[in-house]
Amino acid sequence: MYLWVNGGTDVAKNASDMILADDNFVTIVEAVKNGRHIYENIKKAIHFLISTNVGEIVAIFLGLLLGLDTPLLAIQLLWINLITDSFPAIALGLEPVDKNIMDKKPKDSKKGLFADGLWGKIFVEGTMIGVLTLFAFSLGTNLYGLEVGRTMAFISLSMLELIHSFNIRSEESIFKVGIFKNIYLIGAFILGIIMQLAVVAIPQIAKIFEVVPLNNIQWLYTILISILPIFLIEMQKKINENKFGKVLYKPVMK
Repeated sequence: MYLWVNGGTDVAKNASDMILADDNFVTIVEAVKNGRHIYENIKKAIHFLISTNVGEIVAIFLGLLLGLDTPLLAIQLLWINLITDSFPAIALGLEPVDKNIMDKKPKDSKKGLFADGLWGKIFVEGTMIGVLTLFAFSLGTNLYGLEVGRTMAFISLSMLELIHSFNIRSEESIFKVGIFKNIYLIGAFILGIIMQLAVVAIPQIAKIFEVVPLNNIQWLYTILISILPIFLIEMQKKINENKFGKVLYKPVMK
């Protein structure tokens, strides 16, 4: 790679791969830092969107294979894709820069976006979301009837995705990186919960989405199912750390 500062000739600029705007080589460090930041945020948003959509596919497809009634209606899936998926994905794209981002191993230019086990993570997380959604549907249907089961599945899937967005923030433990550092994600989570509750609580809207109010026990089941990804993903992160190595590394001092 050829570098040239902005004060060079036009011929030198055309021959170079990168042109520095000034003579301060600290600029390169900041450029690398910003590049890593943008790359990681794009990766997080894509990771979240694909894994949640895989979860929706698994819930519907597995339900058909098992001969169950449709766990989610088309209008419910449309709502989840427009509201539950969109806001957290945008918020993940606005994730603040990680203070340890320059301590991470450099990316291999020959590796794609989904290298180092990302496809595996997406498959595992999507399957987890789909299976838990189907479990909420089966539990509600067997105990209280189809309408309650479908309502529990609808709410569970929405909450599973909202909660899962916090797991995507970092390859490290969610308890280590902190939950409240991304105010946009907090806002997306609160807005998503409020809008989801409104769908169930307001009779006119509930009729459109074909959902029914839940009692305290039904809400308890739904909430317990929805928070399970936190513990399951923490286990997955630990397994990935052992398989692919730590996220951070310390340079060897000579």
